Amino acid sequence: MFPHHQSSTPRKRYDGNSIPSYRPIHKFKIILQGLYVAVISDFSVAYKLVLSIPILVFSFIFKQWVDLTLILLATGMVLSAELFNSAIEILCDFVEPNADSRIGMIKDIAAAATGISIFVWAVTLILECNHIWHLI
Repeated sequence: MFPHHQSSTPRKRYDGNSIPSYRPIHKFKIILQGLYVAVISDFSVAYKLVLSIPILVFSFIFKQWVDLTLILLATGMVLSAELFNSAIEILCDFVEPNADSRIGMIKDIAAAATGISIFVWAVTLILECNHIWHLI
């Protein structure tokens, strides 16, 4: 599902002086890199962004701050669920490449969590689209 990807996150959390090294720009680059990999390799992530962004833009244009916040929260929730689900599936396939009922159960539970977030996201988007449509 995902192309081979080597994370640029260093495993060592400390720089040797027992002082945590914190590099926010580096962390932001890793976040963007992970999102990029998810968007180009997973259609379910890409289409949710494509559907949410125009509604976010219209909410911003019409200064509908509550709508903007609701859409942003619902989209963030569904994208997080999709990313966690993808990570769980990749990890499960790595740990046990053969068919295993326990792995299947883990994947099903992760998919169910994602399904719940998709439902909430879709309902939110439909309600907010309807609200914005009346403003146009």
